[in-house]
Amino acid sequence: MLVITGAAGFIGSCLTALLNEAGRNDLILVDDFSDFAKRKNVDDKQYIGWVHRDAFFGWIKANHQHINGIYHLGARTDTTNFNTEIFDRLNLGYSKKMWQVCTEYQIPLVYASSAATYGNGELGYDDNHLLPPKLKPLNPYALSKNNFDIWALEQQNTPPAWFGLKFFNVYGPNEYHKKRMASVIFHAFNQIRQTGRVKLFRSHRPDVEDGKQLRDFVYVKDVVSVCQWMMQNRPENGLYNVGTGTARSFTDLANAVFMSLNLNSNIEFIDMPEDIRETYQYFTEANMTKLTLQGYYHPFTTIEEGVQDYVANYLLGNGYW
Repeated sequence: MLVITGAAGFIGSCLTALLNEAGRNDLILVDDFSDFAKRKNVDDKQYIGWVHRDAFFGWIKANHQHINGIYHLGARTDTTNFNTEIFDRLNLGYSKKMWQVCTEYQIPLVYASSAATYGNGELGYDDNHLLPPKLKPLNPYALSKNNFDIWALEQQNTPPAWFGLKFFNVYGPNEYHKKRMASVIFHAFNQIRQTGRVKLFRSHRPDVEDGKQLRDFVYVKDVVSVCQWMMQNRPENGLYNVGTGTARSFTDLANAVFMSLNLNSNIEFIDMPEDIRETYQYFTEANMTKLTLQGYYHPFTTIEEGVQDYVANYLLGNGYW
């Protein structure tokens, strides 16, 4: 059996879909399942059981002998929440307990880190193991992720295989429930449908033009493909970037959404909200050399291809993967 935490969330439910398509139905889904909007992500999935996140560590004591791997994707991901206690508990503390049970019962572990750990990028975006202690994350969410990466790298006792995946800007189906934290593609699509135009944040740096803020946008189908590959192929233990390796502008992204709807671009620039202005990343781009050297050769989806698939096959019909 395989365990997926955060299974009712965005990436977790997409991983469940991918594994179902690969013929894996022997899945245990872990989440809080109290959010009805999130539960719709797993309504049509195939699995053998689900466990509330608070009951999981008791459950695994009785069932660990049946578990072949754990995908730990569950986390509090709101980058605008500055309550450090909740991140210490749900991200850092919970992940340490997950590591410890995977070590005790010798279960392979794939867990979600984040490109947010890189802060404003002054030290680059390399997934080498010397970098995490030097990084300066910009919010409590990113700090909790980086603190766990540092802690994991310090451990002498480890799971038999472990991989911390630093996800860059992920977009794609099953993010309907994320509200403000959903991808810009999701918000752009809805703005176009309602008003015929897209609102993008104006740049508040003189060296960056409006709309030319650059991010490494990665399609969720590529992200879960990497997750699956890690568990199957067991490369060298450690941290790995998961992005396309190519930064694209928000203008490129908005244009791709208009193109997918066969409409001419109509972009309006608005001031960035004060609560995120000081912690906003103007550039992210994953160095993907490490993953490639470990043998992952699958091409990553371009913005144009990913947005076309997302809009045509999911957003237009309010569909789920």
